[in-house]
Amino acid sequence: MNGKQTCVLVVDDEQSIRDFLTMGLEDEGYSVETAKDGLSALTKMHQNPFDIVILDVMMPGMDGYECCRMLKQKYEVVVIMLTAKDQAEDTVKGLKIGADDYLAKPFSFMELLTRMEVRLNSRFPQKNSVISKGPFSVDDARHEIMFEDKKLDLTPTEYKLMCLLFDNVNIVISKETIMNQVWGYDYFSSSNVVEVYIRNLREKLQDTEHRYIKTERGFGYKLDVEG
Repeated sequence: MNGKQTCVLVVDDEQSIRDFLTMGLEDEGYSVETAKDGLSALTKMHQNPFDIVILDVMMPGMDGYECCRMLKQKYEVVVIMLTAKDQAEDTVKGLKIGADDYLAKPFSFMELLTRMEVRLNSRFPQKNSVISKGPFSVDDARHEIMFEDKKLDLTPTEYKLMCLLFDNVNIVISKETIMNQVWGYDYFSSSNVVEVYIRNLREKLQDTEHRYIKTERGFGYKLDVEG
């Protein structure tokens, strides 16, 4: 799920909870911001929409229920509610106003992670297809490749070639293998067709110094995501 980094907003009036979840979620690869109350959460969501909100129920001012209701009215976001209460009516109330899941404090961090992944995969299935390596991200469902957060304008053949290099990072791929994998065994063309397409990719990456797509003379080409 974290191929393209998932953004999490942790909303809780207890500093210790915010710190604990921030440390744990960042260790798992999530991008995390925090808010200490419902109003601050809505402000942050307006400024930078998040994928998921971990939302405490019992907070001063705007409580978690009202915050959840407003979030769900305006945004496509996963909301998991946290509360010290564990009675059925509290869970039902949260789910009725749109919460995706509900955890009673104290809770297991691993259980929270599991619930987050399940809900995110269900709500945003397109993110499952995104894989990132270095500055590159490949979304196979959309047939898109991002480089340094910018979408590359690729032809179908350039996309296939780039995916082949991406799937074999730091592995030298021979011209013959590239021809077979990208154009097919029965394809016949001039011997420099691979060089032409490699040059096109380098131009679109502005890779004039061949930092990313490297030539191994006499062997083939490889993608170095470290640049």
